[in-house]
Amino acid sequence: MAKQVHLRLNDTLYKEIVGESKKQGKNVQDTVSDLIMSGISKKTVGSADGTKQLTFIDLFAGIGGLRLAYEMAGCQCVYSNEWNKYSQRTYFANFGVLPEGDITKVDASSIPDHDILVGGFPCQPFSIAGVSKKNSLGRATGFEDKTQGTLFFDVCRVIKAKRPKAFMLENVKNLISHDRGNTFKIITESLDELDYDVHWKILDGQDFVPQHRERIVIVGFDRKRYGDKVDFGFDIRPLNPKPKLKDILEENVPAKYTLTDHLWKYLQNYAVVQRNKGNGFGFGLVDLNGIARTLSARYYKDGSEILIPQEGKNPRRLTPRECARLQGFPNSFLIPVSDTQAYKQFGNSVVVPLMAEVAKLVCETLRSLSEKESGK
Repeated sequence: MAKQVHLRLNDTLYKEIVGESKKQGKNVQDTVSDLIMSGISKKTVGSADGTKQLTFIDLFAGIGGLRLAYEMAGCQCVYSNEWNKYSQRTYFANFGVLPEGDITKVDASSIPDHDILVGGFPCQPFSIAGVSKKNSLGRATGFEDKTQGTLFFDVCRVIKAKRPKAFMLENVKNLISHDRGNTFKIITESLDELDYDVHWKILDGQDFVPQHRERIVIVGFDRKRYGDKVDFGFDIRPLNPKPKLKDILEENVPAKYTLTDHLWKYLQNYAVVQRNKGNGFGFGLVDLNGIARTLSARYYKDGSEILIPQEGKNPRRLTPRECARLQGFPNSFLIPVSDTQAYKQFGNSVVVPLMAEVAKLVCETLRSLSEKESGK
């Protein structure tokens, strides 16, 4: 919950803050908040016992799901970037670090050296008009031409500038079929052009949380350092037994999460209309001994994709804490934003324990490769 603090500022400082707010396109309140968080952000790097840890950067960080995963694998985050101010607040509340904003304006050379680049970049179409013209002229095209204007371009330019030992990228399953496969083709071509040995697989979070959530994970290792045939596999070990939806539910849930009669009637009528059209769309009343559908960023609208049955009452939506649990976040994870923002944030995040398993595999592979390198 936000607290109010009244500050007295001299004219010079006030003018500086107003100027900064205009520059950033934010109001004065948010600018002051960002400056305070930046001033007290943690800057430490390295482990408490002084041993060498693998380091990583957290791009398109969201609320830090991938950061948690890599910290669980024993790695140290040395840089984070996230443009959304609400996600920045949640990130700061949990990690004591304010992520830098707008990756497109960041000088790649200013980013700290790191072993692993980690990021869940947005899925965007690539314009091939310029590429087609260059091909017709018999000129080669690189990732700069193919990916220009997308946020994946910024992933590539950071990889090119900092040359990490490895990277791990996460995205929606539909990345493979997006734009008739053109998007994924350009992504893999660009990563190959950067001279990385690329591995990818679609993984489902239901092996670790009671949610069907398929995501593509792309992992790459530096060919210049390790050669072109790195022995890496997505050998994920699922939990046994698998968790059930009832395992993540809270007790004594406030009445505000129960659907109103009006909304519940609307959802039922909408489901009937869709069934009559031959569509499968409708609300998702869950089996508490089973798993849920995929939690989406639109869950804040009506919660229809995951509804919890209640005896003698209308069903209810998940609470933000239950959404956090559904994504595998620990109960200690702080939620400093409104329910609406929390639903968006967890709907956009990752299944933390699944990503932690991948992180562990990436780290094990890097350590094995380093041992071979040192033994030459």
